[in-house]
Amino acid sequence: MDPENTTKRLEFAVEIARLAGQTTLEHFRSPNLAVERKRDGSPVTLADQGAEKLLRSQISSQFPADAILGEEFGETEGTSGYQWILDPIDGTKAFICGVPLYTTLVAVMHNNEPLAGVIYAPAVDEMVYAAKGNGCWQVVSGGSPERCRVSQVASLDEAVFLTTSVRSFAEDRTPEGSAVFDALAASCRVTRTWGDAFGYLLVATGRAEIMIDAVMNLWDAAALQPIIQEAGGKFFDWQGKPSVHNGEAIATNSALAEAVLNVVKKRGNPS
Repeated sequence: MDPENTTKRLEFAVEIARLAGQTTLEHFRSPNLAVERKRDGSPVTLADQGAEKLLRSQISSQFPADAILGEEFGETEGTSGYQWILDPIDGTKAFICGVPLYTTLVAVMHNNEPLAGVIYAPAVDEMVYAAKGNGCWQVVSGGSPERCRVSQVASLDEAVFLTTSVRSFAEDRTPEGSAVFDALAASCRVTRTWGDAFGYLLVATGRAEIMIDAVMNLWDAAALQPIIQEAGGKFFDWQGKPSVHNGEAIATNSALAEAVLNVVKKRGNPS
């Protein structure tokens, strides 16, 4: 794996994430926004589909040998060993409701492991991005990139705990998931559902300490791991493994990782 190739792909990922994210604003809060349902019951809009088509077109033009996996249009095989993972609108439900905390996610993987990731929140014009070994960077309102890091909060009673959906803890982890949520919510200073990838952006920039999802797809998770880790935090599954492939995610600052994992393991495995 050539670091120069990773850098080139990260720079391109930043460019196209912003480009695709900006196109979603053409539909954001539109009174004529049409919403359809996919086979799994989740919503999709023309904004999701149009943004992913744009991302795919840009990637195929610049890196034709790279594979692509996107939420809306599946997988395109490649031969280079690199794969782009796309979620054109992470937080479609928020987008539909006119809540500005949805994001566009672009990740680059090599041999099935994340190398680089971008989270872009177009409605608030805030971006974080990272590649392994190059730190995590934040750009706000078109300003210059600035290095960002997780917080130094070392006590749960001073921590901000976020999740995408309280319901998912019960529905996907019953009854253990509810116990995890209740224990952390009782222990932390603030609990909020500033969720989807925006919650991970808040952890990476030190504005929250804990973000947990009970259910994740690869396109939800792939961009997050390098961002959280390069910001000095920890990204792992509910068993403590640093992976994006296990359908769940926990992100914390480094100081609280062990305490959070202890709660998850204790409450999530009561036997």
